[in-house]
Order: sequence, then C-alpha cells, then structure tokens
Amino acid sequence: MSVYLDHAATSPLRPEAREAFLRVADQGGNPSSVHGVGRKARIVVEDARAAILNVLNATGQAGLVFTSGGTEANALALLQARDFDYVAVSKGEHDSVFAGASAVGRPVETVPLTANGQADLEALAGILANTEGRPFVALMLANNETGVISDIARAAAIVAAHDGWLHVDAVQALGKVDIDFVGLGAQSLSLSAHKVGGGQGVGALVYERDRVIKPLIVGGGQELGLRAGTENVPGIAGFAAAVQACQGIDEAVSAAQSAVEASLAALGVTILGADAPRVPGILAMVQPHWVSNLQLIQMDMAGVCVSSGSACSSGKVKSSRVVAAMGLPEMADKVLRVSSGWTTTPADWDRFYDAWSKGYEMYLKRHAKAPVKEQA
Repeated sequence: MSVYLDHAATSPLRPEAREAFLRVADQGGNPSSVHGVGRKARIVVEDARAAILNVLNATGQAGLVFTSGGTEANALALLQARDFDYVAVSKGEHDSVFAGASAVGRPVETVPLTANGQADLEALAGILANTEGRPFVALMLANNETGVISDIARAAAIVAAHDGWLHVDAVQALGKVDIDFVGLGAQSLSLSAHKVGGGQGVGALVYERDRVIKPLIVGGGQELGLRAGTENVPGIAGFAAAVQACQGIDEAVSAAQSAVEASLAALGVTILGADAPRVPGILAMVQPHWVSNLQLIQMDMAGVCVSSGSACSSGKVKSSRVVAAMGLPEMADKVLRVSSGWTTTPADWDRFYDAWSKGYEMYLKRHAKAPVKEQA
C-alpha cells in the first residue's frame, strides 16, 4: 500500500467535499435560471461564497469571484495590474504569477528572496522607493515549494505607502494557517480548492469590496459580471465544504514531521527555510549528493508519493527556481518536497523516513560517497 505525501500538489477529495458535490450534482440547475431549481443552485453558490469569506474573516469586507483554480485567480488579479505603472513579483512566486507578470504589459521588477526563503521586504521597499509610479505587487503568503511564510502584513504597509495594490497567492496557506484577509491588508488573494481536499478545477479570487475588478473572461453576467460562464455549482459546493472542514492541524502529525526533520538533519540533509516560519505539512529538503530524479525513483519504488517541488511543471523534474533564488543554485536539482494533509498519519512520516534513509544509504554505497552518518 502506497503512502501519499504529495498534498501540496493535490490533496485527495475530502468526504465532506464529496458529499456536497454529489448532493448538489443530483440537485442540478443553472444559477442564472429564474425558476425554482435555478434559484436553489444560486443559493448553493451564494452560501459557498459566504462560507469561504467567513473563514477568511472577510464577511462584509471583501468580494469573492469563483474561478477554475488558483492559476486563473492569479491571472484575474494580474489583469488589474494594467491600471498600475509597473509590477513587482518575488522570485519565489508560483509560475502562474512569475511568468504571468510578463503578459501584463507593464515593466516587471523582481523582488529577491532572503536566504531563508522569505520575500526580501527591505529590497521591496527599495524597489518601490526608487521606481516611479504606482506598483502592483504580488507576494505569496506561503511558498508552494518550501512552505516558508512571508510577512504579508508588513509588505502591505510598504505597498500602501506607494498607493499600490498587493496581491497574495494564499493557495498553499489555506487550511494550514489562519488567514485573516482584513488583517493581512492585501487588496486581493487567490485560493484553490484541490489543495485542501476540494475538487480540482475550482478556485477563487478574494478582493477588497470597494475595488473595481475588470473581468478576465467576458460574456454573460455570471459571478457578479466578473467571470463569464456557467458556474461549476457542485465543485463550488465541494470547495466550501472542504474549506470549512480543513481548519485545524493534527498535532501528532506535526510532531512526527518535526521528528523526521531532526533525523534527516542528522544525516546531513538541509531543511530549506528551517529558520523561518513555515506552514505545517510541507518539508523541502536537500541532500547535496543525491539529485531529485533519483530520489523520486527510489521513493516511488518504495511506494512513497512525493515530489521534487512545484507540481505545475508539466510532469517534469527540473531545477528549482526558488532554491536558486535562496542562494543555493548548486542545490536546485537536489530538492525533495514532502507534504502531508488530511489523510496523513504519524506512521506515514515514519515510513517516508525509513524509505528515504535506506535509499540514501544504498545510493552512497553504490557511488562510494562520504560515509553514512549513524541514523538518529
């Protein structure tokens, strides 16, 4: 039986989300229809919108438009950047933001990362102070590869001083840490359902209620005129159910992760972002002797599902842009990301460590590397 430790790529569908999806799918109806069945579908969508905003402490303070996922939510946010003079994105952003910024049609500034993987806010302040015009800034709350948390509230104050817009990719933070939209001080925030046990193909952009949002997809008047196309009503219902179910972290699983990290460190493994605040459930590790693709093969043979970093790379194993930005370019092709979620038990972390440490020992013996340290 395999062990699934790739929740940061996709978390399996939660029972609560499955039940909501099937119930609403059986109900049917188009939210734009005026008859009784259509009105029931509309109620599902609006109840889901209200439930998610409530979890984010954004009721009455923010709007929410449902999208096809986090990438579309980020694209919708970036569209608003056309009303600004330039864009600033951190080097740790998801590809949908880092690459998508170049399509905005505005100059793009890149914000470096600190050695611990956080957005360098001193550098951000310098960029904004020395660049003319109003900025559109995009920063992750929790990095999707390392789990490192950046100080978004502080960044928001820096951006506000220049009359800018701060967009926050909160896809990996949702369900792992409390997200207070008002407290963060951002103007928009993106979410994705399948990272928290909702279905794939559903996401959302949350935005300050007094902001005028330009639609990315035009046509009908769905989603308050901000996203044309018939809503994925069952998926939206499952999204809300998953968000409501995923609040809170299993302390025993977190303790098991901490113990495994300590044991890995004793074997010479570098835990990326170890000195920074991180969301629970994401471990990005580097062993300088063992490249990612060989680690992945070993883990797969052992029945352990992990990844080498971001899942949005068309199934390819490639060097990590984020790790290089942290000042470790020589380690960028040796990253393994292990991520737990709602199905994970402490024993799963133990099984990962057992499989990885045995695989690494065999690798060192085959390649006559440095002697293996005694396992902790």
